[in-house]
Amino acid sequence: MDLAYRILNVFTVDGGRFSGNPLCVFEDGRGLDDATMQALAQQLNLSETTFILPPVSPGATARVRIFTPGFEMPFAGHPTLGTAQVIRALGAAGDQVALEMKAGLVEVMARGDRWTLRTVRAPEVRAPEASPDLLASMVGLPAGSVRQPLWIDTGSEQLVLPVATPEQVRTVRPDRGQLELHGRQPGGGEVMVYLWAASGPGRVLARFFSIENGALVEDPATGSACANLGGWHLAAGSARPLSLTVDQGEAVGRPSRLELTVDRSGGIFVSGQVVELGRGIFRLS
Repeated sequence: MDLAYRILNVFTVDGGRFSGNPLCVFEDGRGLDDATMQALAQQLNLSETTFILPPVSPGATARVRIFTPGFEMPFAGHPTLGTAQVIRALGAAGDQVALEMKAGLVEVMARGDRWTLRTVRAPEVRAPEASPDLLASMVGLPAGSVRQPLWIDTGSEQLVLPVATPEQVRTVRPDRGQLELHGRQPGGGEVMVYLWAASGPGRVLARFFSIENGALVEDPATGSACANLGGWHLAAGSARPLSLTVDQGEAVGRPSRLELTVDRSGGIFVSGQVVELGRGIFRLS
């Protein structure tokens, strides 16, 4: 079996080909079982790998499975935008794409190579059990650094930690053991923690941490967390419409830029540039 794939970078900065978050998209995932998809994602060892499949739901352009090296995601932002660009390049759609994911149907639209998604659902919000100061300690910050932490879910539930200053975002030192205790989704889910601080008018500095195959991992650009930041602002009663530029990835040498919009009605949109780097074939026998 020969499997065609493409390598892309998503949420690039000013067209920089080696900025943003890397993604592999398999053009046709038919005939692959879950274990093979997971093994391919682990082999590639990128933030995420996606597989394009025929749609099942009415109105969907394609069905998409998303895998990190360690687990499957119901929804993620940069795989959504990058996969939409591949689907357009394959001639299966134009600038309007509807992707069927485990979290639901995601609408994606493009202007050139700038893609925008609308979140799957209105945000679900819950308060963390741990105190703000305990959560600050979890990421190596002093008491008083974290303000109004919330679990937010617009497609993938994550712990959103507003931090007092961008300097503190840059200097966080997450403790893996405490992340396991306080940053894990309920019911034995995944560890997903997003930290952010205002860094200027209309601008945010952010970092995202998870645990993959037992190792602490920092993500260069996290579209689902950017969407959850929109959900945090809705929960906090921030003025609408809201537009923010989110800078992420500098700590791991992959500068990334995400654009967040929350419209007057509460719709959450995440945008970014997509660059295709190359194509190839996996040969399975």
